[in-house]
Amino acid sequence: MSDVPDILSETIPRKSYFLGLDFSTQQLKAVVVDEKLEVLHEAAVNFDRNLPEYRTSGGVKKNGSTVTAPTVMWVKALDLLMDQLKITGLDFQDISAISGSGQQHGSVYWRKGVQNLLPTLDPTKFLFLQLANCFSIQDSPVWMDSSTHSYCETMEKKLGGPQRLADLTGSRAYERFTGHQIAKIVSEKAELYFNTERISLVSSFACSVFLGCYSPIDWSDASGMNLFDITLKDWDSQCLHMCAPDLKEKLGEPVATHTCLGPISNYFVERYSFDPSCQVVVFTGDNPASLAGMCLEPGDVAISLGTSDTVFLWLSGKPTPSLEGHVFCNPVDPEAYMALLCFKNGSLTRERIRDVFAHRSWDEFDALLACTPPGNHGHIGMYYDEQEITPKIQGTFRFNAFDQKVNTFEEAATEVRALVEGQLLAKRVHAEQLGFNIGESCRVFVTGGASNNRSILQILADVFNADVFTQDTANSSCLGSAYRAAHGLALKESGMFIPFNEFMANRRPNFTLLCRPRVEAAKLYDSMAARYATLESSILTHQ
Repeated sequence: MSDVPDILSETIPRKSYFLGLDFSTQQLKAVVVDEKLEVLHEAAVNFDRNLPEYRTSGGVKKNGSTVTAPTVMWVKALDLLMDQLKITGLDFQDISAISGSGQQHGSVYWRKGVQNLLPTLDPTKFLFLQLANCFSIQDSPVWMDSSTHSYCETMEKKLGGPQRLADLTGSRAYERFTGHQIAKIVSEKAELYFNTERISLVSSFACSVFLGCYSPIDWSDASGMNLFDITLKDWDSQCLHMCAPDLKEKLGEPVATHTCLGPISNYFVERYSFDPSCQVVVFTGDNPASLAGMCLEPGDVAISLGTSDTVFLWLSGKPTPSLEGHVFCNPVDPEAYMALLCFKNGSLTRERIRDVFAHRSWDEFDALLACTPPGNHGHIGMYYDEQEITPKIQGTFRFNAFDQKVNTFEEAATEVRALVEGQLLAKRVHAEQLGFNIGESCRVFVTGGASNNRSILQILADVFNADVFTQDTANSSCLGSAYRAAHGLALKESGMFIPFNEFMANRRPNFTLLCRPRVEAAKLYDSMAARYATLESSILTHQ
């Protein structure tokens, strides 16, 4: 790591700023960091509040199971954001590189002829005025869409089943994944599809605007399309053929997620006084960018304990995709992978059990946890108030120490511990099913509302047999994009590959140790995790 600052200072003889953007569902955010990767400027445009003319709710438009967003709204948001950054006092000439992220799975459809327009945009005019008629599909399908179920079934059937598709692309067929959205457009709006010159993800669409030409899709975001072979790191011809004709030409060649694509377009040089040598590093998806923003390392786990609980994993070895969760190409290590698990029943389920068994008091909830031992005398509970994503189950299931189903537990304390242990064991079990190995170097980073509850975090440390930390990384996608911009520029200027974690070693965000595992409790949870996996499997078999 010691030579990385020298690389930046030797190759860039002035102060160096890096711009990171995040085109998320509800807003467009930006962060600017300096050569020490410390935050200097921030700005945000909320789609509903700042762009009410597009009549979105939560940044999207819903029509039954079809959920879209006006593509040009994202462009106009960028016009507003650039003006906001200017107001903060930012001198765009100091920016040496930019990168960004976009909500995963969403897609943008450029009409024929736009390839010749992008490099010639008029810097005296707003982007949204010039790009308003550049899209063959005016409203982009986004990740909340669930209208493509029949297309998912078709792909899984033709490929030999959901596990075969997961082994190939990292995930079984999901309605929100881009391949099925494209198949739906071909089926229902064929004329518009054939008038499309290029199909971008939200990330590569945004990157194209800054680049002044079509940006390739990066490996990590391509992993969320059900079209990309995560082992060969290329489009799978069979999947492409199932979705649409001539699809490979419309998607372009995918590239490694650290790729520096070239200088920023003349539009931004002339309008905002960017340095003509400012480099654009390929944009990626918001979840991969978050992994970069949290600076995870091999063996690390990041868990967000919110309305839904989300688990990010760095997978070093060969992944084993399953029917739950997703495996993506790692955004900062071209030889590694990352996994994403989403558990719908998170804080709302914890709050329900608190209200029923602890008189709406977190203090009483913690006291009930404290008066029961790790392992809960062998009792296990699974609480799925809403239909769960990982796995697809709904209902409440309780088991005694002999793995027999019971309707209730005798004591409130047993119920509370069963909930917490069950939720955390599920995260470990499904992480291991995706190829994650708990080792001596394992660390767990927590965010979200429940990350303030030490009683829950102690059980988390015991279940994963790992130290638990909290990290100061608000807007991790945006920050990760800025970090990736700096890293991508360092690779270009040095002419060598510098591992991201080596590059970040002396610059990573501060983190605080919260809990350490207890040896005896950790041993107990090893056997309990095996029991949990068996019981969950039996529920799935008999439902």
